[in-house]
Amino acid sequence: MQAIRVHQYGESDVLKLETVAQPEPQPNEVLIRVHAAGVNPFDWKIRSGFVKEVLPMPMPYTPGMDVAGTVEAIGTDVKAFQVGQAVYGELKMGAYAEFAIASPDTIALKPQTLDFVQAASVPMVSMTAYQALFDHADLKPGQTVLIHAASGGVGMFAVQFAKWKGAHVIGTASAANADFLRSLGADQVIDYHATPFEQTVQNVDVVLDTLGGGTQARSYGVLKPGGILISTAAPPDTQEAQKQGVRAEIMSMEPSASLLEQIANLLDSGQVKTDIAQTFPLSEARQAQELSQKGHVRGKIVLQMSA
Repeated sequence: MQAIRVHQYGESDVLKLETVAQPEPQPNEVLIRVHAAGVNPFDWKIRSGFVKEVLPMPMPYTPGMDVAGTVEAIGTDVKAFQVGQAVYGELKMGAYAEFAIASPDTIALKPQTLDFVQAASVPMVSMTAYQALFDHADLKPGQTVLIHAASGGVGMFAVQFAKWKGAHVIGTASAANADFLRSLGADQVIDYHATPFEQTVQNVDVVLDTLGGGTQARSYGVLKPGGILISTAAPPDTQEAQKQGVRAEIMSMEPSASLLEQIANLLDSGQVKTDIAQTFPLSEARQAQELSQKGHVRGKIVLQMSA
């Protein structure tokens, strides 16, 4: 099969299209014929070696965690899936390939109203947004949430989930994405180029920080006493948070088949939607990661395998 392989940490030129052996599923594994693979910022951070201290990769490896495709084969212990079913979900690694191995605990039936490209854009960012808002921040109806980089992958789902929950939603984004965010349900959009958010936002219950750095540092002061900042980007300054009388924590997403099922229901009922920034063929994985690495992408980048 064809797969993207990485033999050493480095820039995008370490992504190589190679012919490798098709994997065989173990007893509790599912072999997926990949139709599309989502491209996440985490992919290029792994490739660059930025996270090798916490997530060292055995070389060579095939990148990619978001997958959508059809079940090609199942291990002898797998009961939840059948050959031929359309599925989507999260892999430990290996989505940038024509076939990939998945755990049945981290995949679910593909949303019926989405094609494979759209489905591949969903898993990591949607589960991250959902768990950040509800499992970590315990967002309640009527509360106010500030979502940074609201037009990005995690942000666009966070806006929709928060609105679905009944929260008041404020998002930061460029002016070009303001109408897009309002269409997702944002009550207020702040153009971060024109206005520092801390000049117009105050007394929010929850901040979802997907950027870290200066944006995170300026966010503690907009929380109401007892409010919480959840970061997906960088460990927060807990001393500064305590000084401001607020809470702060970093979270990492835990993939869940049941959560994927719930998100599929929200997508199929029209309460949530995804947005595709651009698609690339597998052979252009390098260009796809380069676009992701530039930042400021609205929605998701997806690799589409040959039909």
